[in-house]
Amino acid sequence: MSATITAAEINKLRQTTGAGMLDCRKALTESNGDFEAAIDWLRKQGQKVAAKRSDREAKEGVIFAKTSADNQTGMIVCVSCETDFVSKNAEFVAFTESIADAALANNVKSAEELNEVAINGTKIAELINDKLAAIGEKIAIKFVRVDAPFVASYIHGANRMGVLVAFNKNAGDAGRDVAMQIAAMNPLAVDETSIAPETIAREREIAIEQIKAEGKPAEMAEKIAVGKVNKFFKENTLMAQPFVKDNAKSVSDFLKSVDAELKVSEFKRVALG
Repeated sequence: MSATITAAEINKLRQTTGAGMLDCRKALTESNGDFEAAIDWLRKQGQKVAAKRSDREAKEGVIFAKTSADNQTGMIVCVSCETDFVSKNAEFVAFTESIADAALANNVKSAEELNEVAINGTKIAELINDKLAAIGEKIAIKFVRVDAPFVASYIHGANRMGVLVAFNKNAGDAGRDVAMQIAAMNPLAVDETSIAPETIAREREIAIEQIKAEGKPAEMAEKIAVGKVNKFFKENTLMAQPFVKDNAKSVSDFLKSVDAELKVSEFKRVALG
């Protein structure tokens, strides 16, 4: 028995993928209502589907990315809200920054620990509740921490995105350049070894189905799929991406030009929208 597809489900798929209403209805029908399978079905038909990224947590809010004085710890604090009227308010921006500063000053390691930190004698959890009562909007905190021999930070778009990048040694100004790269190009991972095998297998399967849909034989599809997966790595892994400040070289090439031993171990990117 096939699942009943609702208008809300179709709309959600449209919002996520950018595909047309009829295509979304067919995708959900073919996938028996399975949302993830419907996304894959659309991609297998050759449709360009908008990337769904886990770093998009809230539509409105304020983000601060900061590093400790020794650049060995970085923290991102996002205080989300419901409207841009609140997020653009100078008092709300200052409120968020005060929480980020308190997180750094108290060497906070988790969101739970952050809630217990006091600012002027009042715990942050209580300050959040007070702010909620004052503005009448739902408010939530997202907290991210990175530790490394050197951490670079970057805030983009009027506090709508924050990036932290961990390096194995002092990266100097190159650290900010790489953080800006991550903000602009939104890679999935540092390199292809950092991407989950199931993600690679999924991309390969989708590539093969796309090629078959074009009428090419199965044996050719296997070979072309290898190229498509390599393209996926180039577009979605930081080290293989073209460097935004000089497209003639990759990010990996850029880092080698700065210091042959300089490496990125991890990064975090938190964005609104």
